[in-house]
Amino acid sequence: MPDQNRRIWKFGDGINTDDILPGKYAPFMVGEEKFQSYAFAHLRPEFAAQVKPGDLLVGGRNWGLGSSREYAPKALKKLQIGGIIAKSFARIHYRNLLNLGIPVFESEDVPELLNEGDNVTFDLGTGVIIRGAEQFQLRPAPEFLQEALKEGSILAYYKKYQRFPGESYD
Repeated sequence: MPDQNRRIWKFGDGINTDDILPGKYAPFMVGEEKFQSYAFAHLRPEFAAQVKPGDLLVGGRNWGLGSSREYAPKALKKLQIGGIIAKSFARIHYRNLLNLGIPVFESEDVPELLNEGDNVTFDLGTGVIIRGAEQFQLRPAPEFLQEALKEGSILAYYKKYQRFPGESYD
């Protein structure tokens, strides 16, 4: 079922983990209860206060480059980001996002077609984004990943079922 009224937050190329959550705002510096309120503090100071659960982030190439610190994607998880669409991702960051249950999509075209502030409908299952009369198709997440995301994260799925999605003991 598509989620309505998701806002697009658009970023460029080379967004690194320090852009997402500057190190001086790490949980051990400011506290576990509020570190997410500093997400994009240097690039978009208004972001954490204005982002809504389910909003989508759109970026260019190499989203999440830099260190593999897990508190950057954890801040996005605490803000309930609905997903990230980028032209490419730094691999460790990509895996951290998936491990935490944040849907990620790579696309060469869609990041160019969406605009800052667009209100869209998004269907995770089909990978379809709708803006007015326009539809944009992302490659849908594989079924095993959709199973894990329904539980909240890959780890939550594993804890519940004691296996990874799609894994069979037959």
